[in-house]
Amino acid sequence: MAVLQLASRRTTLARLPRLLLGLVLCGLGVSLTVAADLGLAPWDVLHQGLSERTGIPIGTVAILVGLVLLLAWLPLREKYGIGTLCNVVLIGLVIDVVLPLLPDHPAMGWRVAMLVGGTFLFGPGSGLYIGVRLGPGPRDGLMTAIAARGHAVWVVRTIIEVSALTIGFLLGGSVGIGTLLFAVTIGPNVHFWLERLSLEHPEPTTIIGAE
Repeated sequence: MAVLQLASRRTTLARLPRLLLGLVLCGLGVSLTVAADLGLAPWDVLHQGLSERTGIPIGTVAILVGLVLLLAWLPLREKYGIGTLCNVVLIGLVIDVVLPLLPDHPAMGWRVAMLVGGTFLFGPGSGLYIGVRLGPGPRDGLMTAIAARGHAVWVVRTIIEVSALTIGFLLGGSVGIGTLLFAVTIGPNVHFWLERLSLEHPEPTTIIGAE
């Protein structure tokens, strides 16, 4: 069972800056939407709910959830790459660094601006980190692995997102206009940037953990 798929060292090093920039932008986007306190993306609702219940910083919670999801990949035989591992760690670290620097109770105008700006950053951020094709994020990989078993991608994505949103809401995560804004804009936003930032898929050179 293949669990780690690597591109060549040259390809990885050449694409690493784009990967890291994309993940930093996504982390900034999450931080801004959390500080806006007008509703979060479904997975961030879950992360915030768990953070509220445990006292663990929300970025650290995101990292831990990502690691749990990677374990769920193993029986599904989903391959992961350097981009997957960077996704798990870097976004959460950026959130934990940036969030304390943002104002706690900004005026409504600033909250709306942070919500819109944070939601927007998911587009170029996702376009950069997905476009380098160095491995999907833990949540995307779970979706594609389940869908590969003969299920429609949109059905799998909907079930996963709604489940994360529901559990997060029950745990105390923030659901609001920001949640709706994310839901209606994330598809077109990522599609627009991915078309412009996507690179060719690199040929794998090493697979570790294969049967």
